[in-house]
Amino acid sequence: MTARTLPLDGVRVVEFGHTILGPCCGMILADLGAEVIKIEPPDGERTRRLRGFGTGYFAFYNRNKKSVTLDYKTPEGLAAARELIATADVLIENMAPGALARAGIGPEDAKRINPNLIYCSLKGFLDGPYADRFALDEVVQMMSGLAYMTGPPGMPLRSGTSISDITGGLFGAIGILAALRDRDQGKGGGHVVESALFETAAFLMGQFMAYSALTGKPVPPMPARVSAWAVYELFQSADGERVFIGITSDNQWRSFCAEFDRADLLHDVSLSTNEMRVDERARLIPDLIALFKTLSAKEIEQRCVKANLPFALIAHPEDLFDDPHLNANGSLAPTTLSDGIATKLPKLPIRIDGEAFELRNNPPAAGEHTAALLSAKR
Repeated sequence: MTARTLPLDGVRVVEFGHTILGPCCGMILADLGAEVIKIEPPDGERTRRLRGFGTGYFAFYNRNKKSVTLDYKTPEGLAAARELIATADVLIENMAPGALARAGIGPEDAKRINPNLIYCSLKGFLDGPYADRFALDEVVQMMSGLAYMTGPPGMPLRSGTSISDITGGLFGAIGILAALRDRDQGKGGGHVVESALFETAAFLMGQFMAYSALTGKPVPPMPARVSAWAVYELFQSADGERVFIGITSDNQWRSFCAEFDRADLLHDVSLSTNEMRVDERARLIPDLIALFKTLSAKEIEQRCVKANLPFALIAHPEDLFDDPHLNANGSLAPTTLSDGIATKLPKLPIRIDGEAFELRNNPPAAGEHTAALLSAKR
């Protein structure tokens, strides 16, 4: 958004975050216009130095933020942290359980410093028997049934992204926005907002828990499910590409039969409705497998577009850099990373009155704003 004030303009957030959970929550608020001050240890957040899949964590989840380095376990650092908290509207933390309270900036301490503060604590578990356990995204995927649902029978598999961390950060941001709304309507001062990885993963399992309650049956993992749709499959093309095609209505079925020249299937009365086609999957799917093996991926794509069918070629993350749709509608933000690499990364998938939330600042260098923020009063 460039033509008007951003929704969270004037909101100051102090983020004691690391890795994904807290930083994701802070990034959402930053993208919406808040001034997010990221508190890092003197040598910078450890996430900056992660390797493997951790390489991209800091680069993606810390745009539009300012960085202050301090050690809140020292008297000087604690005083500086308290000074920032006194000027803030929101505090976000996903440190180890009790870490900030032991340092003297837990929820009760912060309330004394700033009675109107929204204090958001993002944890592994909410209060209960597991509260003191150490949690990770992968741990709660296993505990919640998410890994069971993702992999084939007997092979639980974590999802292909840090879904509990990211969604937990999103829920934290939603809670903060609700608390700010409540505060600004005069319904009291500050609030403590809590969200947690395990409860987030359990929420994602809600539809399957409802399935179990309604059917009285164990829930099969996704690869072994009985689909509600007769055609909801990965198929292989003549040139070896894999294409997902979903046909979820009788109108789509008629369009498919017309575009793929299968009048025989259209006129087969035993395939007239989706429910009837589900019953006939044993003979229908092998027929379609054979059909798609005679066509190139490009031809399948063209026909699916013409028939207005749900479909997708199988992409890799790096394919998104050149995705024509994302580039045409401005969904990728030109970003310069800390080592000077210029790239494009996804913006928040939100538009208000047709306007996206833009990159205003690249991910900061460690301590880039320490001098300015610790010497200035708000």
